[in-house]
Amino acid sequence: MPHSLIAVIVIIGVLVVLCLSLIGLYNRLVQLRNRFKNAFAQIDVQLKRRYDLIPNLVETSKAYMKHERETLEAVTAARNMAAAANRPAAMNPADPESMKKLVGAESALSGALGRLLAVAEQYPDLKANQNMMQLMEELSSTENRISFARQAYNDSVMLYNTARESFPAVLIAGSFGFQAAQLFEIAAPAEREAPRVSFG
Repeated sequence: MPHSLIAVIVIIGVLVVLCLSLIGLYNRLVQLRNRFKNAFAQIDVQLKRRYDLIPNLVETSKAYMKHERETLEAVTAARNMAAAANRPAAMNPADPESMKKLVGAESALSGALGRLLAVAEQYPDLKANQNMMQLMEELSSTENRISFARQAYNDSVMLYNTARESFPAVLIAGSFGFQAAQLFEIAAPAEREAPRVSFG
């Protein structure tokens, strides 16, 4: 067998191995990207549940907190802003700008809810209201679910970002549109905790 034929076979073999490696890397990045998008979908479900609970919470509070109109309006406005910020993030959780807006809106909503709960503590009749106690229990449960879903999402984002930044994937990630994903982190330490519910 001539040396030139052996060289051609070796070159073809190397090219086939390189192509298979690139296909494997690409498929792995697609899998990890889809995993963190699915993890965000779980957050989205819980956020929508929270957004649905808040109007009921505000309505129940209105009857007792007539002099706290500003607090109730702030919660409603924060809820609407968070719901609006959630839509583009849910459509594309890989968009860092949408995620930053959502994180900011969620931080504002957590702060407004915290203020509402603090004010509600001053109204014994409200604390004793059966509907309010049920809503608070549902809100607390939802906040826990959001926290778990956010942790799962952040874990998926970390795996994806690590894979896309590792060699040799880093050489192809940018050219195939695999951008870095944004973690879902709440910036202010006081807002890291779910609103405290103590109506017992």
